[in-house]
Amino acid sequence: MEAKLMALAIETYKITLILSLPMLMAGLVVGLLISIFQATTQINEQTLTFVPKILVVIVVVILTMPWMMNMLIDFTTRLIKMIPDFPF
Repeated sequence: MEAKLMALAIETYKITLILSLPMLMAGLVVGLLISIFQATTQINEQTLTFVPKILVVIVVVILTMPWMMNMLIDFTTRLIKMIPDFPF
């Protein structure tokens, strides 16, 4: 019983990491590129990084939404099917 719960918790963490990875990587890459641009042009504006990061993350969310929804629907379906196996 405890092994099933631990496996479920591990799977939940894995899915969370997999679903958040595209947005985090896009924000990281854009932030790095803007930082390099700021370092080469010596523009030290702190707010310059926020708008491009937000826009890129929104675009990535829109583009990956079908994939993320499919993963979440599959996980939820498996989770609901596991309910009878857990004694309450």
